Amino acid sequence: MNIFIKNSDYRRFSLASFLSSAGDILFYLAFMTYASKLKNYSLALSLIAISESVPRLFEIFGGYLADKTKKKFQNIFLAAMARFILYALVGLLFISKVSQWNLVIIIVVVNFLSDTIGSYSGGLITPLIVDIVGKKNYGEAAGFTSGVSQVISMSAQFVGSALLLVMSYSSLAFVNAATFLLAGILFASVGLKHQKGEKPLERKEVNEQGFFETMKSSFIQVKKQQGLLTIVLVMALLNGSLMTIEPLNTIVMAAHRSTMIIGTYSFTLAVFGVVSGAGLALGSIFGPQLLKKVSVFALAITASGLSVAATLALFTANIYVVLVTFFLLAATVGVTSIKLEQWLVTAVEHRILASTAGLLNTILTVAGPALTTLMTTVSGTIGVNLALVLLLIIEAVTLITTVVAVIKVKKNEISETGDKILA
Repeated sequence: MNIFIKNSDYRRFSLASFLSSAGDILFYLAFMTYASKLKNYSLALSLIAISESVPRLFEIFGGYLADKTKKKFQNIFLAAMARFILYALVGLLFISKVSQWNLVIIIVVVNFLSDTIGSYSGGLITPLIVDIVGKKNYGEAAGFTSGVSQVISMSAQFVGSALLLVMSYSSLAFVNAATFLLAGILFASVGLKHQKGEKPLERKEVNEQGFFETMKSSFIQVKKQQGLLTIVLVMALLNGSLMTIEPLNTIVMAAHRSTMIIGTYSFTLAVFGVVSGAGLALGSIFGPQLLKKVSVFALAITASGLSVAATLALFTANIYVVLVTFFLLAATVGVTSIKLEQWLVTAVEHRILASTAGLLNTILTVAGPALTTLMTTVSGTIGVNLALVLLLIIEAVTLITTVVAVIKVKKNEISETGDKILA
């Protein structure tokens, strides 16, 4: 939080990200509500979900293109303007006489294009934030941005529900467009400020390698850091556990209403979502500073242990035990993710930083849906208890693997230290 208050450039970048994130959530909620009222609402909602999820798989390509971009400030401004134009067009379409299904298909395409541009824009932001705050302070900055984004995500859903009562779908589309316009202006203000200075903030170096050569370089540099690759894979599985526990919890809630429901089913779901978001937000914002001296290895082991505890809590069918363990898991995963990002920033060359971050995000993105799909399929075809047992086995193996990997890293460090003393 200190860096947000003291660094005006980072503050503008953060506000730009918060604005566009809030606008996106407001419009997504409005669009889902609109689609839910169609006759074939199931197909419409599925198309929207696809348009939201698939672009996340493009982050690896977005990062690669970002590393090859020379004028990052200019292009991040143009990306924001492109998204502004797209959603302004959506606002106009809502007040036109386009048929409902044609409108849905057009907006799905627009949403897909906007989120794909967002993957590229996100790749541009990472190296620019490093340039603005420095590698040493990146973890604190990333933690603050991630945590506040979680808070905005939770708040925007409630605000969006209220706004739908007084605002039209077209108005919310225009609001979303306006957030991208304001974000673009904030990005441009930072770029123009440093363009006029004696020492431009933006580095001139760009990645000249091809895509596969870049991925190879990223992998080699990550692998050189003892234990980094293992922690990346552990975090992928932990993110998968977080995503998987939520839908399995809804099934357990339905089967044990007397001990798992607080008030109503829908209210309990909302509480679970708030607890999850609050855990991630608090862990991301305050964790990097409070746990500055705690290693990412210790946090990864703790998070792995808590994932086992959170899954075991579902067997108790006690909502309060589930909420407490899940909150602790979310908070620990939040701070561990930020620590991992900090390590990545200091370990990888700046010219391929966005590519490596995109590769990391792609791994994290794929693991969650894959594990969720597997466990919910098992739950639906055989039973939720078997799904929980399988998830528990995966988490236990992850915990054991993490402990073994950390012990190996520590032994190598002691061995290298001894060799240096003898030399």
